[in-house]
Amino acid sequence: MNKIVFATHNKNKVAELTSMLPAKSWSVQAASDFPELEDVEETGNSFAENALLKARYVTKMLGQIAIADDSGLTVEYLKGAPGIYSARYAGETKNDQANNKKLIKALVGIENRVAAFCCAIAITYPNGKEFVVEGSCPGIIGLEARGNNGFGYDPLFYLPEMGKTMAELTMEEKNKISHRAKAFSLALKVLQREEEIVKLHRL
Repeated sequence: MNKIVFATHNKNKVAELTSMLPAKSWSVQAASDFPELEDVEETGNSFAENALLKARYVTKMLGQIAIADDSGLTVEYLKGAPGIYSARYAGETKNDQANNKKLIKALVGIENRVAAFCCAIAITYPNGKEFVVEGSCPGIIGLEARGNNGFGYDPLFYLPEMGKTMAELTMEEKNKISHRAKAFSLALKVLQREEEIVKLHRL
């Protein structure tokens, strides 16, 4: 079984990835399973740069295949904000409720509420190979929070074609349309392709 370390302390993200990978082929562990790993300062200027920083650190420290994501919300009226600062939009202490309240306040009386969730996923290998894939999901910012599933800005992110917010979707529904699911799908193809290459070299 192939082992992969997800550079996150977010169990929701680990669950999403685990649900998409073939159970008999991959074992997924979170960074929180390794006390020696420290939080990586996200100094990149894009989702892709931040994802690479986190994945590279895990591979360097553990010598294992690592996967890391950096994702966030971009709002057209706010010129792409909160963007790479999505998790700390309301302050350095990550607080979903505070972030959502700040976003609602920033869009009071604004008609243009077009937004998108964006996700970049980096995969790093001990042999130096690196890959980055990206996915996005368009939507609009609702006037109020709805739904009890998901996390982050999910309760405010409304999907017109589904008539629901991201937080009102089941995991199965979310895995079909979310930014992270789209990026995970592409990452899965990379993992499978690289696995096949290794198998061929062993023949």
